[in-house]
Amino acid sequence: MKQLFAVAALAIATACGPALAQSNWPTKPIKIIVPFPPGQASDTIARIVGERMSKSLGQPVVIDNIPGAGGNIGSDRGAKAEPDGYTLTMATAALPISALVYKKLPFNPAKDFAPVTQMTITPLVLITGANVPAKSVKDLVDLAKKSPGKVTFASSGPGTSHQLSGELFKTLAGIDILHVPYKGSAPAHIDLMSGTVDLMFDNIVPVTPHIKSGKLKALAVTTKTRASTLPEVPTMAEAGFPDFEAVAWFGLLAPAATPKPIVERLNREAVAALNSPDIKARLTDMGATVVANKPEEFAAFFAREFAKWKPIVERSKIELD
Repeated sequence: MKQLFAVAALAIATACGPALAQSNWPTKPIKIIVPFPPGQASDTIARIVGERMSKSLGQPVVIDNIPGAGGNIGSDRGAKAEPDGYTLTMATAALPISALVYKKLPFNPAKDFAPVTQMTITPLVLITGANVPAKSVKDLVDLAKKSPGKVTFASSGPGTSHQLSGELFKTLAGIDILHVPYKGSAPAHIDLMSGTVDLMFDNIVPVTPHIKSGKLKALAVTTKTRASTLPEVPTMAEAGFPDFEAVAWFGLLAPAATPKPIVERLNREAVAALNSPDIKARLTDMGATVVANKPEEFAAFFAREFAKWKPIVERSKIELD
């Protein structure tokens, strides 16, 4: 009889284990994988929001930078992590693009993640080094047309929104400029400032200090309206490219099989952090617009991004191994 009770107790404990684990979650630190180097917008936003979430969750939220392959190395690590809510991934506009440009990905961006929330959207800004002899987008186009194939544009990696924006610029302006990929924006900024590369489309958040210090020049932003942090900088539409629009965005993902109650708890905590007045003001001052939506809304946005970039990738004939 005692053995029977022991077996029954073990069966109950086994059945209740997952539910009990979810109800007690979290019981240890949570890691957010940022698939780009420190200093980029994805890293900055993850640290700001993660710090606030750690206070409400009662556990440290640790940032783990795993750069490389346009964000795919870190994203692959996040997709294959244990689906227990303790490993999350920062998603960027590079993720749906990767599904379009890479012939073989070790993970499926559309199927291997559970959306938690879209955190922010921000404009991209067309920047050049201070020594590039162009004061406007028109000047830059004229410069590129005088020297086909010699003007260079940087990106934070192959297959990122930075590269796709450069490819879109090439197509719309009818110019021949050379793509130079980097393992993140920060090293690209250094080469822009030194004159090693000429221009870049990058997130407004990390480049604004360099623009305001005069180390980089901002020629245009890629949204339909001007950015509040750089109100003197025209839009690409104002600069003569009405069909040019692109935004950088950031979101939080969990592995696909993460239990729904944990995803919902993560959503509540992230949304509360993003909407807290001080965090929201801080992100707004950086040029970001807080979204803080529901998981299903983030999933629908992801699908729209995929549809938007697909014809651009096909027209540019970008294909990566």
